[in-house]
Amino acid sequence: MDLPVLPPIAPMLAKAVKTMPPQDGTLFYEPKWDGFRCIVFRDGDDVHLGSRNERPFTRYFPELVDAVRRELPERVVLDGEIVIRRGAELDFDSLQNRIHPAASRVRLLAEQTPAWFVAFDLLAVGDDSLMEAPFAERRARLKEIFGHAGGSVRLTPVTTNGEQAAEWFEIFEGAGIDGIIVKPGDLGYMPDKRVMFKVKHERTADVVIAGYREHKSGPVVGSLLLGLYDDAGVLHHVGVAGAFPMARRAELVTELAPYVEGDLAAHPWGAWAEQPGGQRLPGAVSRWNAKKDLSFIPLRPELVAEVAYDHMEGDRFRHTARFRRWRVDRTPASCTYGQLERPLGYDLDAILAR
Repeated sequence: MDLPVLPPIAPMLAKAVKTMPPQDGTLFYEPKWDGFRCIVFRDGDDVHLGSRNERPFTRYFPELVDAVRRELPERVVLDGEIVIRRGAELDFDSLQNRIHPAASRVRLLAEQTPAWFVAFDLLAVGDDSLMEAPFAERRARLKEIFGHAGGSVRLTPVTTNGEQAAEWFEIFEGAGIDGIIVKPGDLGYMPDKRVMFKVKHERTADVVIAGYREHKSGPVVGSLLLGLYDDAGVLHHVGVAGAFPMARRAELVTELAPYVEGDLAAHPWGAWAEQPGGQRLPGAVSRWNAKKDLSFIPLRPELVAEVAYDHMEGDRFRHTARFRRWRVDRTPASCTYGQLERPLGYDLDAILAR
């Protein structure tokens, strides 16, 4: 490649804040897309899809490689998000399934669940590097090139109106948008620096604690395994809660010891021991790291905890939940999907039309 900005580049990042930063005359507000962060490099027919961890996405999304060649300028570097839609909403499960080692499977999934690229920053175009340019200028240049894009490569909407951003925060969630990104318009592009802001939804739920995984450092709690009951009374693995201080991890081992289930066959998720890889069981092989140990210590499903989460992806928590407190006043049977708040639907096309 012969571009003014070359891979690998670590993307610019955002720090989490509780409330929307008010407009100070420099801020831009964008939807926070829920996909795979990706920096696209194109030099003629040579296309590279860089990931956040610098492991390229190029082989997994051949339809996007074709779209970049078809829809973008000959020489360009864009920052954005790879997403897949299901109807009017984003579908992160289908996106995760695209990371597959078999080339034949990759080609099949590219036809069955084609991806889009939603662009939200411009790092270079032609011979010009825009890394030092303020975001306000980069956004203006980015908008110019989208007179020719708009098929599988889309431009994210943006506003400088804080009230409109607050409205977006509420209504866009129904399309799978999990918050708002706030960008200072006077900043250059700063790789791997948390200089933007992100505002995300936070809700709470009461969940069954049905097991835990040990921490990589030793026999202390790494993460709690969370469960919710469906209408048929089946306990589903819906995610994990982690990020405990080290001293608390050791305390939890003692607290949980009386609930350890010695007979795995009696545990709701005991079938995993014989059939690893169940979609809603905690022992599935990691798609990102096949050597990662996902075995767990089963607990009798008698403990209830309140956790905070941002949003659901299908019937699971999209991100790691945050432990809030034990709920000794709640019964495990009361921990059902019915307690969860579901946002009203909103059409992705209506967002991108902005």
